[in-house]
Amino acid sequence: MNSYDVAVIGSGPGGYVAAIRCAQLGMKTAIIEKYSTLGGTCLNVGCIPSKALLDSSHHYEDAVKHFGEHGIEIPGEVKVNLEQMIARKQGVVDQTTKGIEFLMNKNKIDVYEGLGSFKDKTHITIKKNDGKTETIEAKNSIIATGSKPSTLPFIEIDKERIITSTEALKLKEIPKHLIIIGGGVIGLELGQVYKRLGAEVSVIEYMDRIIPTMDGSLSKELMKVMKKQKTKFYLSHKVKAVERKGNEVIVKADDKKGQEVEFKGDYCLVSVGRRPYTDGLNAEAAGVKIDDRGRVEVNEHLQTSAANIYAIGDVIRGAMLAHKAEEEGTLVAEILAGQKPHINYNLIPGVVYTWPEVAAVGKTEEELKEAGVDYKAGQFPMRALGRARASMDIDGFVKILADAKTDEVLGVHMIGARCADLITEAVTAMEFRASAEDIARMSHAHPTYAEAVKEAALAATADRALHI
Repeated sequence: MNSYDVAVIGSGPGGYVAAIRCAQLGMKTAIIEKYSTLGGTCLNVGCIPSKALLDSSHHYEDAVKHFGEHGIEIPGEVKVNLEQMIARKQGVVDQTTKGIEFLMNKNKIDVYEGLGSFKDKTHITIKKNDGKTETIEAKNSIIATGSKPSTLPFIEIDKERIITSTEALKLKEIPKHLIIIGGGVIGLELGQVYKRLGAEVSVIEYMDRIIPTMDGSLSKELMKVMKKQKTKFYLSHKVKAVERKGNEVIVKADDKKGQEVEFKGDYCLVSVGRRPYTDGLNAEAAGVKIDDRGRVEVNEHLQTSAANIYAIGDVIRGAMLAHKAEEEGTLVAEILAGQKPHINYNLIPGVVYTWPEVAAVGKTEEELKEAGVDYKAGQFPMRALGRARASMDIDGFVKILADAKTDEVLGVHMIGARCADLITEAVTAMEFRASAEDIARMSHAHPTYAEAVKEAALAATADRALHI
């Protein structure tokens, strides 16, 4: 029987980063993955493939709608080759997952393919795809089994017309009318992909706004922009039935007045969030407790009810974000090595990769108001930037929230071109407890989108933005 200092169950961003960090710190490490490729949901059917399709569809939209204005003339009709678009996406996925294989080899991490389940606190049985089993011994274990798409109890996902994000990433045709249940990150990103390619897209959301966990101003602005792009929104609608008749999908919902509304399309994407995945883990055999929401219970050190077993990522409490899982993987590895790492969960950024991109870190205005915090806000529109006008990406703004007395930055919320990258400046500033004036006094290259951050900081400091 092979013995290890650490065994990691699951090879998504949290799992493989945890394994690498453990190996770097001198621990003999194994990683167990039920699928034939490493990388988990993020690399295989999540973050990476969706971004590949978002970029491809963005290029197509630019070619159709914007190239002429840039003085670029394309003879003949610009057409979508969906098969090639999906193939390119898969090529990106394959290259990325092979990169994880390389990292496992480089760090001398043993990889086991199969379903890992606890035999007891220190033994894990691996059921391989050929039916054979193998048991390994691990002094410590890290559960990093991630999440799966959620659904509603009355919806039957047939993976053909009534689909999840997994199937939406490999459709054989562009939908005529894609009905999306759920106005969160995944639904909006995939909705924008197919809207660009020519589909009619209708988003049905139970709450009174899209991306409901983010600052209300971001929700309002993103919906305004996506409406301009001809996406239809139906807020405060409670879906109560989804049925398929041949190639037609019928969705019934009650609107905010309680009146029934019917939607008909050829595809329905169910995008109502994700659920922790612990199927087959046999956690109880190791004394690991699962809560009533299916999450592995952990303490502040991410330690489960079994002292030598930890859990990270989507399978525990908190935002289901790849980078959150990575930070947790690193934290657990360093705790096992006797170090004293930390994570500030308030400073884990959230991003929506639509165009314009949406990004945020820290407290929202709604949260500050509810907590009774005395704050000030500074906001700057992207359209006032020379860089934004040069690229024709003028939608959006940057908003900075700062403590009214100390000027410490409490939250940064932005929507616009490249905001997924810009948010890191805000994270850095807030990690070092910067004031709005600190950001305002730093030199920002011109012309860049980042100047909007400086201008918003100036606006928050003393209402003295320079370019508006």
